[in-house]
Amino acid sequence: MAQHEIQQRLSVDQYTLGLVGPDQDWAGTVADGGTIETYTPPACWGPMITPEFRGGHEVTRPIRVENAAVGDAIALKIRDVEVTSMATSTGTMREREGAFGDDPFVDHRCPGCGTEWPDSVVEGTGEGAIRCRECGENASAFGFEYGYTVVFDDERSVGLTMDADGAHELATEARSVMDIPPNSRQHPILLYEPSEMPGTLGRLRPFIGNVGTTPPIELPDSHNAGDFGQFLIGADHEWGLSSEAELEERTDGHMDVPEVRAGATLLCPVKVDGGGVYVGDLHANQGDGELSLHTTDVSGTVTMDVEVIKGLDIDGPVLLPNEEDLPFISKPYSEEERQAGRDLAATHGVDLEADMGPIQVIGSGGTINDATDNAFERAGSLLDMTEGEVRARCTFTGGVQIGRLPGVVQLDMLAPMDRLEARNIDHLVREQYGL
Repeated sequence: MAQHEIQQRLSVDQYTLGLVGPDQDWAGTVADGGTIETYTPPACWGPMITPEFRGGHEVTRPIRVENAAVGDAIALKIRDVEVTSMATSTGTMREREGAFGDDPFVDHRCPGCGTEWPDSVVEGTGEGAIRCRECGENASAFGFEYGYTVVFDDERSVGLTMDADGAHELATEARSVMDIPPNSRQHPILLYEPSEMPGTLGRLRPFIGNVGTTPPIELPDSHNAGDFGQFLIGADHEWGLSSEAELEERTDGHMDVPEVRAGATLLCPVKVDGGGVYVGDLHANQGDGELSLHTTDVSGTVTMDVEVIKGLDIDGPVLLPNEEDLPFISKPYSEEERQAGRDLAATHGVDLEADMGPIQVIGSGGTINDATDNAFERAGSLLDMTEGEVRARCTFTGGVQIGRLPGVVQLDMLAPMDRLEARNIDHLVREQYGL
């Protein structure tokens, strides 16, 4: 990756073809304490139906952060997430036999002529619209098992699912309606015009599904996580991994955690010098668990400030959500609660440990249980606690939430502030929650 002049404010609108790793070209270098602005295309469905892609997303080129070295962390303070698409399509997927090898997200091939990652063209609308440029065969690896098209209001506060006529009308202007950025190479999923579940109203709350730092090995961007990454182990393609140990190089950028939204702060591990921050996979909304495996993919813009935390040496992300997004027992204490605690402590002769702050440690793995075990390990390492103490504190002052099935979780805890001070992240927690 080439070096670039350090910029206080860096705007990025260049993307990879579905890969993250040290061989990707830098988008530029942002100052430690500077601001990143990105304009991203939809992820998931668009890249999934576009056979040129090597991964299931279309994320930005990596951004170098001044002063970030291996073993550090980068705090991403998300200031704004804005949806620019006016509509999208989504649903549950079905795979098209013959259009891929081991993995329909990664090793695409034309079922007609056998070309790997064939160049494609659009002919009309519907699930047969994506054609191999060489032989004309339907070259897309995916269709809908059950799908729907959603149109948004001007404020992007609600979405409404369309009937067949409405979905078709949007499909005829798919690229402009989805606001596909000029440098994007995906075909818009609105082309498929699914129309099941018409007339359903849903609330919108945009967030970033795939954001973080570059792993030290090249991975499909959608597989930079402990659950989707399982598909790489033993796979017979260029990005196949020989063992679970190789997957430990991941940085868990692909989280699909709805709380990674405007106002949150995300701490990310630095596993290559410069960090290599990337952004993509904006969603207009998502229920916990992403039970369809997909949700409302959209184009949009993200603004976030960056801060390097020297020597934090975390293995995966740590999230500081908006206070309103925290579970009830994980919220910072009110003054009334603190006073009640002081009264109890005085009555029973116990020293009150009242100086605590909320954190969420992200864990991932092949199953929810595996992901939770991974979060226990990461939390114990971060806070110098035994697994028993982690489990106890998370039971009494936190819990576990499901980001995505089959295996991404948020482990909630009110962490003792002295432990956070020892890792030099107490200032981020105090800033986030006004402590």
